[in-house]
Amino acid sequence: MSTKPRIVLLHGTPVAVEPINRSFAARWPEAELVNLLDDSLSVDRAKDHDLTPRMFERFMELGGYANRIGAKAILVTCSAFGPAIERMTRELPVPVLKPNEAMFRAAMTAGKKIGMLATFQPSVLTMTEEFEQFVRETGSKATLKTIVVEGAMDALRKGDASVHNDLVAKRAPELADCDAIMLAHFSTSRALEKVSAVVSIPVLTAPDSAVDRLKAITAG
Repeated sequence: MSTKPRIVLLHGTPVAVEPINRSFAARWPEAELVNLLDDSLSVDRAKDHDLTPRMFERFMELGGYANRIGAKAILVTCSAFGPAIERMTRELPVPVLKPNEAMFRAAMTAGKKIGMLATFQPSVLTMTEEFEQFVRETGSKATLKTIVVEGAMDALRKGDASVHNDLVAKRAPELADCDAIMLAHFSTSRALEKVSAVVSIPVLTAPDSAVDRLKAITAG
């Protein structure tokens, strides 16, 4: 039997799979990864302003399956499902990690004025709520300014990462007066190099931070 810690990655869109697997390969190759992809999650999420009761049920069903196959921890890689992830955290017996908590922590060490580049509008509300909740819990004075980059997600879903990266980087200078910029989604981390080239402030991504957090959680 393998002694590697099994980490289940729950994806709501295929464009999140490659970035987090790349981060694991670089930062924690000893982990045994299981990728669970239901790309209808993001499709259905975009249809409703709020999370539906059925969406909560679907996450519990997926989380229950992950637990049954021996997950040491679960990471949800899509940022549009915060309340459903919180329910998983409360009800499952294994650690469940939101995609962006570790990135939020890193951003707040950089300063109080934080910018965020997002490409999936439905995720912005839940991410903003999570950020504000984290600010309250930590006693921080940080504020968040978000820009939604139109067309970038569509380009990525069509397989054109270069156009996606260019579109994201084009909007980055609008946040140059911030102390740090967060690339909102796992899929957006592809634009790190191009965004970093057009601003002089720290640019943060979720995958590397999440991997480091998961490693610490399972070790502890």
